[in-house]
Amino acid sequence: MEWTDDAVVLGARRYGETSVILETLTRQHGRHLGLVRGGKSKTLQPVLQPGNTVKLVWRARIDDHLGHFAVEGRTLHAARYLTSRLALFAVVHLCALVRLLPERDPHGGLFESLSDMLDHLDEPELAPALAARFELEILAELGFGLDLTACAATGETIDLAYVSPRTGRAVSRAAGEPYRDKLLPLPAFLRGEGAPRGDEVVQAFRLTRFFLERDVFGPRGLAMPQGRQALVDAAAMDRHG
Repeated sequence: MEWTDDAVVLGARRYGETSVILETLTRQHGRHLGLVRGGKSKTLQPVLQPGNTVKLVWRARIDDHLGHFAVEGRTLHAARYLTSRLALFAVVHLCALVRLLPERDPHGGLFESLSDMLDHLDEPELAPALAARFELEILAELGFGLDLTACAATGETIDLAYVSPRTGRAVSRAAGEPYRDKLLPLPAFLRGEGAPRGDEVVQAFRLTRFFLERDVFGPRGLAMPQGRQALVDAAAMDRHG
């Protein structure tokens, strides 16, 4: 068995004295692991850092075996992230989210989103908003997607201002006003309505956190990934700075 694919490095753990088991998100083969012989070498270690993009060749005798990776570096983002605390926290957070995906289950759209984000993780004005959108995508890929297309009460598609915490569906401003204290604010940028304004990014993180904790992390007995708070703090600083 053999295939070649583009991938984003999620992490690596030591295997024996010189090798590592590499975890990646691939374009066509989903979250995939493989053994990299010599992965602890001075040549390969800088390549196998989280956030780097690589070209993989995977080989195994049988499809359900771990298999071996041959790795070629493409864009080594990790070296640039060393100068940005925000980027380091962001890549830890994003990789932790991707690890929630079932192994070897293709998620091509998510791969493209993550690949695009890697160029901007050290940009405080962009990274938090991109991460909030990515959290929405993760929820959808895991089967807990929010319906932000129309009002749950009236069917209207304009002036959607809230999300029901019970159903995950959008609610219009008029329909939701009497219950606003029980609803979650819906930032317009999450529906593709322009760039974030005011404290919309902070609101977006509150929205995604509620559903991530309730539907994803809570049932698994997991804590929210490290690094997420750094993104929230960056969004708040951008708002008040």
